[in-house]
Amino acid sequence: MQRYFLNEADINGNMVTISGDDFHHIARVMRMGPGERIITVKGNGMTAIAEISEITDDAVIGTVTEWKNEEKELPVRVVIASGLPKGDKLEYIVQKGTELGAVEFIPFIAARSVVKWDHKKVGKKLERLQKISKEAAEQSHRTVIPAIKEPMTADQLAGYASGFDHKLIAFEEEAKRGETSVLASVLKDITAGQSILFVFGPEGGLADKEIEKLTDAGFMACGLGPRILRTETAPLYALSAVSYHVELLR
Repeated sequence: MQRYFLNEADINGNMVTISGDDFHHIARVMRMGPGERIITVKGNGMTAIAEISEITDDAVIGTVTEWKNEEKELPVRVVIASGLPKGDKLEYIVQKGTELGAVEFIPFIAARSVVKWDHKKVGKKLERLQKISKEAAEQSHRTVIPAIKEPMTADQLAGYASGFDHKLIAFEEEAKRGETSVLASVLKDITAGQSILFVFGPEGGLADKEIEKLTDAGFMACGLGPRILRTETAPLYALSAVSYHVELLR
């Protein structure tokens, strides 16, 4: 069954109303009709199976037949801050990172980012990333849609990080030195309900001043194994490592 996220306003008791892009997908792309079933997800993560009762010119009307309490989310909150990369790499990070369980993505305006976002186009870029996040959340059967934050500088990241239990910088120089203990130690000790913020540099890596600023804010630099990973690969490695430790090992 196809999965769709709903706003609170779309739900009235056991009746659901779906409009906009999701209406188009159900009625025009999937060509569903009355009697077919879909999965709907409320903003609080509650999931329901709904049967389509009517399709109008601009909305799909359905009736909830079963409420479900799914356990799909990582037991810890993982936020990914990615240095602005070239091309569509950030879209790839958001799509695959959503599939792997991240709850939030922060475009990081790093000193060595070749890409510079035009402030007039930031809104459209964030809207595009949020759409990718939503579609990936539906595809991977998430119960929440990861948020896309406004772009941040290193200074802003340092301030934003104060609310996190664990703060890590993926630093290639640590990998070159063979550092392997920091990430493993954090994942061994992290408990359900805690949060972790990962910072990843762009293609050119992080500048020394950025490392200094973040470590002063309580971040720890860590390696991600002995190989040097691309900027779009490193976040996925980190999310996979978190999932293995907090879901498969426990």
